[in-house]
Amino acid sequence: MTLEIPAHLLPRDGRFGSGPSKLRSQQIARLAAPDSPLGTSHRQKPVRGLVASIRGQVADLFNIPSGYEVILGNGGASLLWDAITFCLVESRPQAAVFGEFSGKVVKAISRAPWIDSVDIRRSTPGGVALCETAPGIDTYLYAHNETSTGALSPVARFGGGEALTIVDATSAAGGVSVDIGQTDLYYFSPQKNFGADGGLWLAIASPAVLERIQKLTSERWVPDILNLQLAVNNSLKDQTLNTPAIATLLMIDEQLQWMLEQGGLDAMAARTERSSAAIYDWALKREDATPFVAQAEYRSPVVATVDFDETVDTAGVSKTLRHHGVVDIDPYRSLGRNQLRIGTFPNVDPEDVEALLACLDWVIDSKR
Repeated sequence: MTLEIPAHLLPRDGRFGSGPSKLRSQQIARLAAPDSPLGTSHRQKPVRGLVASIRGQVADLFNIPSGYEVILGNGGASLLWDAITFCLVESRPQAAVFGEFSGKVVKAISRAPWIDSVDIRRSTPGGVALCETAPGIDTYLYAHNETSTGALSPVARFGGGEALTIVDATSAAGGVSVDIGQTDLYYFSPQKNFGADGGLWLAIASPAVLERIQKLTSERWVPDILNLQLAVNNSLKDQTLNTPAIATLLMIDEQLQWMLEQGGLDAMAARTERSSAAIYDWALKREDATPFVAQAEYRSPVVATVDFDETVDTAGVSKTLRHHGVVDIDPYRSLGRNQLRIGTFPNVDPEDVEALLACLDWVIDSKR
């Protein structure tokens, strides 16, 4: 028999996924606006103007340093793992691995015949591995936020000299404060904090990255879809190499306008911090729960993970909530933990997070 949660406890919107994330209604409405460029050529002014708007607003949101460029291309951030291998890593990379996604870039790089070896710094899930400056390293790679575990890494530059610092920011960008000047490539997909669909990638590239791309793509054969020089060339013309998902561009543009109107990146970071702090505080107050990430300074403000003891059937709790339209709070599939994972991106209202916690209290306690 399915428990019936009292209606007054339910959140107004029950989407708490860690990607794709909740979309705001204004983003959907933008698709049907009279001036929508859906169904028109991506080489013409309406779509190129849209790409220009996105590039300009990303630059404003992240307050990018002089000389940095906003670039974008077809495919998601996972495509960039191979593109980075071809176009940015010379021969000796170092990578910090502390979850499923920070490990995937290592898998991509390790297969390349021009890579001598990958210097891997590793932590078990729930912790954070940090890069360390080491002799001979030409590229440092790590994730700002590990989506699978809810662990947040500090962003800092490593190596100095000609070494590049490359940060996978897919679930952090737009919801966490960052100093872009500490990175050379800060890249992300738009289906998390930007509340859009996948299929595109965006990145903020330093002059050093632009120089490395030009150098390596002139020396190596690179498939066109992975060729970051082609992506740079097209981005500077406010277009993509191939036809983009124009609906996704519209949703990103609408989200960026909202973010900037609300106060920019600091306001978004404050919003996600409020939501995630409510979850961590709630978990610490319950005897049967604890934040999965033990060190508080590494707990993500955009993906909150909570472990439960054996008295709580988290799968059953999730099933009950899904019956009531409260969805996507299950743990990452490969972790195998008795856990809930809750997306707290900017589009998620903090009041809905508080309502979710009230529902969790009611369901967990009712099942005892």
